[in-house]
Amino acid sequence: MKSGLAALAAVVLWSSLAALATLLPDIPAFLKTGIGLLIGSLIALPLAKFDLRNLKVSWGTLLLGVYGLFGYHAALFIALQTAPSVQANLVNYLWPLLIVLLAPIFIKSSKLTLRIVLASAIGFIGAAVAVLSGGTTDGGFAIGYLFALVAAVVWATYSLGTKVVTPFPTAVVGLFALAAGLLALASHWLFEKPTSIPMESWPLLIALGVGPLGAAFYFWDYALKNGNPQQVGLLSFLTPLLSTALLVVVSGSTVSYWLLLSAVLIIGGAVLGRQKIS
Repeated sequence: MKSGLAALAAVVLWSSLAALATLLPDIPAFLKTGIGLLIGSLIALPLAKFDLRNLKVSWGTLLLGVYGLFGYHAALFIALQTAPSVQANLVNYLWPLLIVLLAPIFIKSSKLTLRIVLASAIGFIGAAVAVLSGGTTDGGFAIGYLFALVAAVVWATYSLGTKVVTPFPTAVVGLFALAAGLLALASHWLFEKPTSIPMESWPLLIALGVGPLGAAFYFWDYALKNGNPQQVGLLSFLTPLLSTALLVVVSGSTVSYWLLLSAVLIIGGAVLGRQKIS
């Protein structure tokens, strides 16, 4: 599989996260995340040929994985609880831009060109239009915005960090998901009220685990290891557009001109940023 297709698959799956979450409003965030990650971790078994020895990794790499999967979701959910969700998501969507801008720090062969900066700016503006098309900015939520920024930094640095640690099989992402899922369930036990899950919610939870909290991570890891992180980061600007479109379908809302404008900006930025870096 080409790295670009893998990155696109991850973006499409991640775009379903918000829509699936809206269909599970009564399940606490950490519980939802923990169950989803544990389900997603099972995907690693066939990838590892059902041999757990193929999932061995250094403690440093394991910590990087838990830092990425648990740290990102913990910071994001705190942000969504302490700041307006649309605005917090906007700050969270800085992570594709941060991947592009921080790549030269992690990878010597990556160069920050004027073209990359311009493409990132166009893509970020498109993401901003997509997530802010129906809302306004309110003040007084500095803590929430700070956690949203932390989430963006965590995911960007985790993504780039996988390029510089000792190489590991993509199946090891399942070990990351397992550890992060257990931490999420522990967080649910510590910070959220116990909740019973109705039977009708399980198909959606399974879809959540198999898709945005499962297969998406494996596709993303493959894309980062086999492709250019700056180009992968630019592709991820499609996430807010697709996520908004799915939410429109789920909620029955109409497509606005702002959403169409965001499509032009996001796709234009991705096309402009398509260049190989020596």
